[in-house]
Amino acid sequence: MHADSDSVPGDARRLRHDDRPTLGDIHDAAARLVGLAHVTPVLRSRSLDALAGCELFFKAENLQRAGAFKFRGAANAVFSLGPDEAARGVVTQSSGNHGAALALACRLRGIRCTVVVPHSAPRIKREAIARNGARIVDCGVAQAERNEATARVLAETGGELVHPFNDARVIAGQGTAALELLQQVERRGQARDGRPALDVVLAPLSGGGLMSGTAVVAKGLDTRIRAIAAEPEGASDGHDSLKSGTRITGRTADTISDGLRAELGPLTFSILRDHCDDVLLVSDAETVAAMRLVWDRLKLVIEPSCAVPLAAVLKHRDRFAGQRVGLILSGGNVDLDALPALLALAPA
Repeated sequence: MHADSDSVPGDARRLRHDDRPTLGDIHDAAARLVGLAHVTPVLRSRSLDALAGCELFFKAENLQRAGAFKFRGAANAVFSLGPDEAARGVVTQSSGNHGAALALACRLRGIRCTVVVPHSAPRIKREAIARNGARIVDCGVAQAERNEATARVLAETGGELVHPFNDARVIAGQGTAALELLQQVERRGQARDGRPALDVVLAPLSGGGLMSGTAVVAKGLDTRIRAIAAEPEGASDGHDSLKSGTRITGRTADTISDGLRAELGPLTFSILRDHCDDVLLVSDAETVAAMRLVWDRLKLVIEPSCAVPLAAVLKHRDRFAGQRVGLILSGGNVDLDALPALLALAPA
């Protein structure tokens, strides 16, 4: 498709980037993504169920296009742009997965893409951005440095900002992963006596886009479904923000989960304050141990950020005992060069 195509369904609400997306917006995003995003499988493991003491349903978004759930949000944003917006091209900031996903979505629609990338981004993610034809602009690691570089590029290019998480169009697209998960479990005919398909849905927490979309879906479909976030101890600004009721900014994250180093945005903080039931923290060693388990039991390559929800379930077994728990495996873009040092954090 090209920049002058009309990609917005006629009955879909035109989301502005600062709107609060609804369940209806997420259904609209799901319709827009048909034929663009993969319908990823939901996987089970009896041995992991036994280890966790509950029934686990893994939504394998590591098998999504560009290797992560991020493609859902990026594609929904790009393909909902009007012709004039698309003609100006898009700009974003990303440590890797969102940038690669946005670059791919822009290539599919035939529009320009510029990605502001911190120096710390893994090589594999930087290469994926470039491979899909985006222009890379380097910046420092701190959030303030990312914001400054992004503002400069926007002023230079006049492009449309597609923020990696603090954007309603992105949140709505990312929420389709949880919507799909719940629909797939329900279609298996495993619902119980009027109970929801799942008791809990977990997703990793960074800037909050995926978790916001997940929480809107969970509470929109059935208020009995708990929406729980999982976050690294070394990047606990989301946990602390939601506990204190005040958005915390300016911290330096210290975690191996490179995809979970962002801080909540104003929009995602507002959504999660209303819809997220809890945030559970895990150490980097617990994260790597969970990642090894997924590699071993599910035969899936996932990155550390992706393993944080399973690590949280294993750490808090009593909270999930006997329940049906959905986990969104967010991505599989692991830096193979860094594996030896990474695996040393949690020996087998």
